[in-house]
Amino acid sequence: MLRLIFAAALIALAPPAHAADPEQSQGTKAQITLQFEVACDKLKEQNKKTALEFYDAAINQKNFEAAAKFLGPRYTQHNPNAADGPEGLKAFLAFLREKLPDYHSDIRRVFADGDYVILHVHNVPTPGARGFAIVDIFKLEDGKIVEHWDVKQEIPEKAANSNTMF
Repeated sequence: MLRLIFAAALIALAPPAHAADPEQSQGTKAQITLQFEVACDKLKEQNKKTALEFYDAAINQKNFEAAAKFLGPRYTQHNPNAADGPEGLKAFLAFLREKLPDYHSDIRRVFADGDYVILHVHNVPTPGARGFAIVDIFKLEDGKIVEHWDVKQEIPEKAANSNTMF
């Protein structure tokens, strides 16, 4: 959305092709492009911050009320084992509090691409467990989380190589 707004601004504010001073025209385009890139970077950083705070509130604190403030008007869940909407998240967090109170995730990497934030996570459901490598993907709209995907891989006891999963 932000890209569309800035693209429209670039077109609207750019001097006509027949401008008297082509160098000034190029300077204006460069300034607008730079402003657009700075705004996109700020949006990505804010989206990462939102996803990280949401993840900590939901997964590590298991606090639905704290996590819910980061949700948008809809919350589409793409994990086939989880129910859609805020109520699905609320039920999942209640399950974690009751059955896996020590369930914890350490975020190892965070990436942002426009309205998407990707987390690479080491999840440890119980103390002493090797756990899982998880990739969570969140889509944000207007600074709020509206969709979630995840993929999960068990950390094996013995790997076929000497690389870590993180």
